[in-house]
Amino acid sequence: QASATEVQIGPMRLIQDPIQVLLIFAKEDIQSDGFWWACDRAGYRCNIARTPESALECFLDKHQEIIVIDHRNSRYFDAEAICRSIRATKLSEHTVILAVVPRTSADQEEASVLPLLNAGFDRQFMENSSVTACYNELIQIEHGEVRSQFKLRACNAVFTALDHCQEAVEITSEDHVIQYVNPAFEQMMGYHKGELIGKELTELPKSDKNCADLSDTINTFIKKGKEWQGVYYARRKSGDSIQQHVKITPVIGQGGKIRHFVSLKRLRCTNENNKQLCKSHYDENYTGDNSQSESHSFKCKNRRKDSVDIKSITSQSSDAPSLQTRRYSSMARIHSMTIEAPITKVINIINAAQENSPITVAEALDRVLEILRTTELYSPQLGTKDEDPHTSDLVGGLMTDGLRRLSGNEYVFSKNANLSHSHLSVPNTISDVPPCIAQLLDDEESWDFNIFELEAVTNKRPLVYLGLKVFGRFGVPEFLNCSEATLRAWLQVIEANYHSSNSYHNSTHAADVLHATAFFLGKERVKGSLDHLDEVAALIAATIHDVDHPGRTNSFLCNAGSELAVLYNDTAVLESHHTALAFQLTTKDSKCNIFKNIDRNHYRTLRQAIIDMVLATEMTKHFEHVNKFVNSINKPMASEENSAHSEGSDCECTANIKNFPDNQTLIKRMMIKCADVANPCRPLELCIEWAGRISEEYFAQTDEEKRQGLPVVMPVFDRNTCSIPKSQISFIDYFITDMFDAWDAFAHLPVLMQHLANNYKHWKTLDELKCKSLRLPSENNN
Repeated sequence: QASATEVQIGPMRLIQDPIQVLLIFAKEDIQSDGFWWACDRAGYRCNIARTPESALECFLDKHQEIIVIDHRNSRYFDAEAICRSIRATKLSEHTVILAVVPRTSADQEEASVLPLLNAGFDRQFMENSSVTACYNELIQIEHGEVRSQFKLRACNAVFTALDHCQEAVEITSEDHVIQYVNPAFEQMMGYHKGELIGKELTELPKSDKNCADLSDTINTFIKKGKEWQGVYYARRKSGDSIQQHVKITPVIGQGGKIRHFVSLKRLRCTNENNKQLCKSHYDENYTGDNSQSESHSFKCKNRRKDSVDIKSITSQSSDAPSLQTRRYSSMARIHSMTIEAPITKVINIINAAQENSPITVAEALDRVLEILRTTELYSPQLGTKDEDPHTSDLVGGLMTDGLRRLSGNEYVFSKNANLSHSHLSVPNTISDVPPCIAQLLDDEESWDFNIFELEAVTNKRPLVYLGLKVFGRFGVPEFLNCSEATLRAWLQVIEANYHSSNSYHNSTHAADVLHATAFFLGKERVKGSLDHLDEVAALIAATIHDVDHPGRTNSFLCNAGSELAVLYNDTAVLESHHTALAFQLTTKDSKCNIFKNIDRNHYRTLRQAIIDMVLATEMTKHFEHVNKFVNSINKPMASEENSAHSEGSDCECTANIKNFPDNQTLIKRMMIKCADVANPCRPLELCIEWAGRISEEYFAQTDEEKRQGLPVVMPVFDRNTCSIPKSQISFIDYFITDMFDAWDAFAHLPVLMQHLANNYKHWKTLDELKCKSLRLPSENNN
């Protein structure tokens, strides 16, 4: 038996099964035996039929590729009648039928084959009982007509695809005679294919909206065998002009000559006429089994905020009309804009890509455009799997404006808790640094520096002493051209306006953030990426970043209708207040004005950098800052590092960052953000202390919210029920891990990452033991 044969037709790869042959001979003789043994030699499957009825029945059952009919003697059956009866079936379209005719004598004229061809035969075989002669005939038929018919049969699949294609397809000859149009073309142009096929394109009405020389331009391209694509106006049967995206591709055939032109056409929905046509065009193409589509749509709902998964949307055919229409209308709006922002350019690029994309890709890009047009591009949406109450409350308390719906559409806006910033405090003066403090500060460059010991020995005034040491080490007085006395006075004023009554947001926290910032600035890659002005701005921003913090979140202030919330329109309330107050305190008295001796340009640049960094500590933009850092710093640097390491240095990487001020801004934002929430990366004892302090501050806020009748923005922080380990785990999982992974990849911070892992393990252990406090009871007793 012959094996299946691989056949190639264009880019299509086909597998042809072994050939089947039907022999129709009324009587067995040496001729029928010759074909029988020839089939056996070729590996063909062979059947023999003796009557017209059995022949037709066998063919309808087996669908043989080759049929051999004995046409030598009409006494037993009418060979031509049998051939016609087989040809009457649709199955015979690709079957080769051979007539075995009697041998003619030398003096006889050979009969014409036309009667045989008219009866449905493909060829004749002069009787020859030689097995080899029969074998040769069958082999030639297989490699000729059968193989060609097999390829033609495969073309049915291509025509089926064309018939169901949503793009209009038109195929013409090299002389521009229409040979084929698909249903989408009929619908777009309003013609029936019978009115088009066989006509020359020049016979069809033309639109007068095209440029005069457009046809010549197109012909110049395609006659040279080049593809042409562009926008073209066509006239429908109704007389309307429609605008189309057209792609015309020449098809090279026999002799290396152009034999066909294939045109793909798609409506360009930019005017009302086209939009209506677009709608009807896509409605017809997409309306199928609606119940199936709706069911599929339901299944595609993602668990995150009922959003639709992009992979799923590509198969939701029932949504396509609206998506397609929206795509073209949005593109028209964008193209009409005269001022392009970067996001506008991105949307334009996506829209342009959609023009030549398959519908599934176009639909997915529509979803991309939908996401790009939202305001919160970087904030993840919590869904079912993330709905841990601790995480939800932290997000609600730290990343919203506090306007929580209570009932209907009304928001709480109460004047009961009118929080304004405290009366500006007057600092006590200090002279020289006592030896015990100086000795403690000798270790300030270490990450494991104990800020709480400094808090104790300075009587809760660690910011001034640490500030003097750090600012001196980084040459801040020299850069600002101010005296140490002025710097000391400034630090005293700033620290005096931190609330020592706050358990967490006090000057110790400010000193801790200043210490972390200084530590980060000492890392090689950070140092190489920033200028001296950036370093000065970062240290000042860290010092002032929470000045006059009331110990309550932005959400609380907005819900309470505080003066600050009203002043700053419920947007970055505290962060705006910290920066504004810090500059007010600095400039109101020459004795503490550290900026008084720098020129205006330096001051403006420095001020802008400080403001930008403090505002970056506002948590509603947390994911935006982290994602921008990853995409603009981490990823490009990872690709550059390979070449840099091969040269033995990463100087080129940092030099490239220095060349882009936007990158320096991202680094400064990330640095202060990490410094601000570095508590989980401190040694365990310090981490535990900070966890207790922030929890106490949140407990106090919950207590006050209940007293004032305000919305409780973080209900899990109830001092009677809260699990501190769970809250720390949620905070680390949601805010800390990804951010410090990114920062570590840039700054190289193995000590911090090890502390983070140890501390996370500590909280996990407590949580698994159902312990809700900072430590196990046995540890507390010790």
